[in-house]
Amino acid sequence: MAIKQFPLPDVGEGLTEAEILGWRVKPGDAVTVNQVIVEIETAKASVELPCPWAGTVRELLADPGATVEVGAPIIAIDMGGAEPVDNGGKTGEESNGRVANLVGYGPRATSTKRRPRKGQPAAAVVEAPPAPKAEPVAQAGGYVPLAKPPVRKLAKELGVDLTNLAGTGSGGVITREDVQSAAGAPPAAPTAAPGARERRVPIKGVRKATAQAMVTSAFTAPHVTEFLTVDVTPMMELREQLKSHPEFRDVKITPLAFAAKAVCLAVRRTPDVNATWDEAPGEIVYKDYVHLGIAAATPRGLVVPKVRDADQQSLKELAQSLEQLTSTAREGRTAPADMLGGTFTITNVGVFGVDTGTPILNPGESAILALGAIRDMPWVVDGQVVPRKVCQLALSFDHRVVDGQQGSQFLADVGALLANPAMAITY
Repeated sequence: MAIKQFPLPDVGEGLTEAEILGWRVKPGDAVTVNQVIVEIETAKASVELPCPWAGTVRELLADPGATVEVGAPIIAIDMGGAEPVDNGGKTGEESNGRVANLVGYGPRATSTKRRPRKGQPAAAVVEAPPAPKAEPVAQAGGYVPLAKPPVRKLAKELGVDLTNLAGTGSGGVITREDVQSAAGAPPAAPTAAPGARERRVPIKGVRKATAQAMVTSAFTAPHVTEFLTVDVTPMMELREQLKSHPEFRDVKITPLAFAAKAVCLAVRRTPDVNATWDEAPGEIVYKDYVHLGIAAATPRGLVVPKVRDADQQSLKELAQSLEQLTSTAREGRTAPADMLGGTFTITNVGVFGVDTGTPILNPGESAILALGAIRDMPWVVDGQVVPRKVCQLALSFDHRVVDGQQGSQFLADVGALLANPAMAITY
């Protein structure tokens, strides 16, 4: 009898732990290679983990709700004397102890079409398989409830045992209403009793990862922030024109898409903003590609998924990529691999009605652009004060890599492209 223990894999660079949300299998179940066996929540996203081997579940080594360190065993599989299945030349475990990438984590397939680099053949488009439907399961020791983290948190606050509930949501998922009904609480949030007007929430997950990254960035890279106010009326007029263009009829063109395109064009003239300071070898790494990060506010906190090779995409392709990226982020389904390896970031504070800010760099990047709200404001045009569409830009950069002249030139270029999109043909 061959028993193999599956350790929690490193599903994203820098992650050290994850919370077990729910098991999809129980002891005695037969499993196949790449069958989803458990859902975990990392500091970056919720992830469904596949089984690296075929066999029978012998034991579940971590309970739902438990926080497990990377490398710790979470399940034991009885392989019945069989050897680990070969996955593309790798067994379930690599020589360094990490589990080989399988379906469900690591770089994920996407149906978004990317423009190939010059001199390279176009890559085949791969359709991602649909996620399996979640079903409640039983395990030794009791029923494993299916519920999202906010619902689990509410149940803990109201003293409700989820294992005693039958979920009314899709696939048997326990909803907030199920928890409130079990607690006898009204649908509205309960009012805090006198003397209990404070609540404490553990620092973990996305909030913990974001805090650590921001502190590291703020005390490592010397930040400089510059500001520019831009008349973006021509950009907004072009946006209206594109809405009626047949090629853009089904595409959501946003000011963020224009800003993304402007950044990619401006990087060509100032590659320093797309470089990285590498302390260990004492080198500045210049990158001939733009993996554009988009800061997105989600129910789980701030995440920064990336548009890979954004510089190779047209305005239409960028708009489509941004819509898919933000939608996936809001649903909390951004894969950890999609939040790694960025080279430049845009944070769109304008969606909150904010004019500008002083953004903090993402670790490993040298610049970040804040896009403010677009407002009707008085503006001087040909000596006359007229109403125009005006936006404020803020660029923070690492002064170790980017000098003031370079940062100013880049910000001016982005502003010029937004003020007059026709300038793009000169870049």
